[in-house]
Amino acid sequence: MNEQVSTSPDELIPLKERQWAMFSHLSSFVGLILPLGNIISPLIMWQVKKEEYLFASEQAKECLNFQISILIYLFVSFILCFILIGIPLLFGFLIFDIVLTIIAAIAANEGKAYRYPLTIRFIR
Repeated sequence: MNEQVSTSPDELIPLKERQWAMFSHLSSFVGLILPLGNIISPLIMWQVKKEEYLFASEQAKECLNFQISILIYLFVSFILCFILIGIPLLFGFLIFDIVLTIIAAIAANEGKAYRYPLTIRFIR
């Protein structure tokens, strides 16, 4: 069975590495069950695989930066709920988070590096 996919002629990313990258994005859904799970799980994935898989490590950092950014945006939206503008922002950011996480997981599984929009790069 072929375990590699080519994203460009000179770049081959093994199947296991692509899967770890995909799981690092999908791990942020733990936050739907556990408080701060959306930040802790990509952090753990990054720490566990940062020496072994470069692509998966980069994608886990990207996911972690995005989830920290989303947490900040949700906090600001929650505060703005007191003047009612925050309510649609809150729902908008939640949907934005879910949709982009799925898109990033699919891209990572295909071996393509995904960069989330509106992300503050805390970890480089």
